[in-house]
Amino acid sequence: MVVKVYGPAYAACPQRVLACLVELSVEFEVVPIDLESGEQKSPKFLLRQPFGQVPAIEDGDFKLFESRAIIRYYSAKYAHGGINLLGDTLEERALIDQWLEVEAQNYNPLVYNLVLQLMVLPRSGLSTNMAVIHDCRTKLEKVLDVYEQRLSKSKYLAGDSFTIADLSHLPNTRFLMNEGGMGNLVKERKNVYSWWIDISSRPAWKKVMELNN
Repeated sequence: MVVKVYGPAYAACPQRVLACLVELSVEFEVVPIDLESGEQKSPKFLLRQPFGQVPAIEDGDFKLFESRAIIRYYSAKYAHGGINLLGDTLEERALIDQWLEVEAQNYNPLVYNLVLQLMVLPRSGLSTNMAVIHDCRTKLEKVLDVYEQRLSKSKYLAGDSFTIADLSHLPNTRFLMNEGGMGNLVKERKNVYSWWIDISSRPAWKKVMELNN
């Protein structure tokens, strides 16, 4: 059964799901949703995702939304395959969940606001708020300091194996390194930068990036 992923392949949250599916060798089809025209707010799409956000997936009769819930689901569903993104023990899974929460609560909101200020508002002809940008950057530096300390003790965020805790950081960190123009925040932290080079070099992530070419 081919998994249908509703959402543009260039958007961060769909990319999180696509990276997971490629890692697990799950066959999928991207169903484009035009965010600029507001298709995600249309009555038809709201039947799939009542909050009007992407992505949403359809796997046969099963439907699910929220990217982190989706990657947890598929990582569990295919945990007995060739790659384990969820950990083997209860403690390992708890650490993975911990760092997924860190990404969702501490990392993503700051990068989201930077994307809004640096890309979305200018495209809409609106002015950016430099105070917001400065505040987010300052807070992000402190978050990355915590990551630097953590990654000085383990190769990956939840231990010595690549998991969905690392995978979930790929889209937003890619933004910082590229359009966001804040790659120095990563490069100045030796362990964070080594981690980024490692996870962004994975074949699955490269395949996701090729979807936009």
